[in-house]
Amino acid sequence: MTVTRKRAADIMIPIDRYPYVKHSATIREAVIQIENSSLEIDGRQSLPRALLVFDEESHLLGIVRRRDILRGLEPKFLRTMPMPRRKLLFDVEIQSDPDLVDLTAGRIAGAMREQAKGPVSEIMQPISATVDHDDHLAKIVYRMLSQNISLLPVLRGDEVVGVVRSVDVFRVVADLLLRDEGSSTTPET
Repeated sequence: MTVTRKRAADIMIPIDRYPYVKHSATIREAVIQIENSSLEIDGRQSLPRALLVFDEESHLLGIVRRRDILRGLEPKFLRTMPMPRRKLLFDVEIQSDPDLVDLTAGRIAGAMREQAKGPVSEIMQPISATVDHDDHLAKIVYRMLSQNISLLPVLRGDEVVGVVRSVDVFRVVADLLLRDEGSSTTPET
């Protein structure tokens, strides 16, 4: 199949191969899942940048990205501090006693462990867009750009059958561009 005729079904990762968590999982469990997951796509190893989040009946509710996890781990006491105060806590050059950073870091680590007990459902991003398994590459690119997302669930009817990642879309687009330029994949200087 030529690159210009690629459809979501051609470039998606099947749903049973993509890592996920249940909405009742803790943030810590999401960290474990994302750290222990690896995808093999076209012979290349790839780490997931997000997890799918399902309810108990296996309905897709959202995704949780690495940055959502990091935000979710931010201690509550830091969230209530004004930003200039937060910055001072971590600026070793300004602080006269570098041991204060270590003391603060210890307090932060403990608070992060506490935050990690919270449910992933509180930090997940709801699904804002999907594509159909027959949708053309152009529609996939448009959806990703217009919604500013890098992971799209792929539907067949009402069923989620896979996901399309921006990295995989980029590879297809790169193949299209480089193939049109000739067989060389090395940029001209």
